[in-house]
Amino acid sequence: MDIQEVVSDRVGSRGDAAAPPLALEVEHLSFSYSERRALDDVTFAVKAGEIFGFLGPNGGGKTTLFRILSTLAASASGTARVFGHDLAGNTMAVRRRLGVVFQHPSLDQKLTVAENLAHHGRLFGITGTRLHERSRLMLERLSLTDRANDVVETLSGGLKRRVELAKAMLHEPELLILDEPSTGLDPAARREFHSALAELRAANRVTIVLTTHDMEEAGQCDRIAILHRGRMVAIGAPGELKARVGGDVIVIRAAAPETFSRKLAERFSVSGTIVDGTVRVEHPRGHALVAEMVDALGGEIDSVTFGKPTLEDVFIHLTGDRFFAGAPDSAS
Repeated sequence: MDIQEVVSDRVGSRGDAAAPPLALEVEHLSFSYSERRALDDVTFAVKAGEIFGFLGPNGGGKTTLFRILSTLAASASGTARVFGHDLAGNTMAVRRRLGVVFQHPSLDQKLTVAENLAHHGRLFGITGTRLHERSRLMLERLSLTDRANDVVETLSGGLKRRVELAKAMLHEPELLILDEPSTGLDPAARREFHSALAELRAANRVTIVLTTHDMEEAGQCDRIAILHRGRMVAIGAPGELKARVGGDVIVIRAAAPETFSRKLAERFSVSGTIVDGTVRVEHPRGHALVAEMVDALGGEIDSVTFGKPTLEDVFIHLTGDRFFAGAPDSAS
């Protein structure tokens, strides 16, 4: 798979002036921890202005990819470019274009919101009137103006995440990279955070790349790439990926799933997949099959559910594994 394939939905060719430029280009990227392959020949591209997500369970390679893209680790092989600048050959030029939000808080808890922004700005050489104006703008844009003098440790998790965003955007980066940004947030705070991301994209024309194991979060991206055991198994808009699953998804719990799956094939010419002791079936008319199946084999069924495909169903369809999101793993 090459760059042209993974951005096939892009209008025009790379040389077409009407096509949006590429914010991020990665080709054949690999990385290993001793004997374990964390990333295996990963290729993708992100268009300028996109909100692009990497979806995968812990251990899939998301955090390793984040570390490479944020210039914290060097890849073992392959290339990565940010707005045409090679991560390996021009690190400082890349860093000037990056805003980074880490999975774990990077704020000084004992300082106020305004003090955190001021210290971060000075690291990028922003001082005086420009620092004041950039801080004011970011506080306003992220609805933090009335919290400017609050000590960070007194803020809620959602507010702290917004301060992280304000800090990351202070030096006007072209590409914002976030690692598991909604970890630890309640549903309301998560929605507010993603509204803030969308507003930043619209106001600053910034490209946003995030890693996540949250299906809802991934569903709000323009496009996503699914990572599994270090390999990229799919890329596309969430709706397009769901459309790859063949109709409704039916999940049957039975005392003997292998036997039940075999009977389904014999009686209805339907192929079932055993996943975690359940029989999963993809069918264009799920409601009709469920009725027929219960009528014929109801005595062997403990429970049955069906519905439209989710991103978890896409993951199972592509990998044969259930999507598990366990504890965060810094080497995932």
